[in-house]
Amino acid sequence: MIRLINIGFGNIASAGRIVSIISPESQPIKRLIKIARDNNKLIDATYGRRTRAVIVMDSDHVILSSVQPETVSQRLIQHDGVTDDA
Repeated sequence: MIRLINIGFGNIASAGRIVSIISPESQPIKRLIKIARDNNKLIDATYGRRTRAVIVMDSDHVILSSVQPETVSQRLIQHDGVTDDA
């Protein structure tokens, strides 16, 4: 069963394929974003807004989201809690 999580503005990612959710301020993360862009592995889901979370997927894709990392992780935790009860 594929579990999906809302990453902002109606965009959805596969919850089971998320490796990490990171804040974009540090220089190594900015380099990661540049490498992903150069390799056509960057997905910009910010709709032109400020990037607040960088989501790294197990397929080496990098997703930019304008939702705070804490919000994305809470949605992931809540989603896991719902699926465990079902």
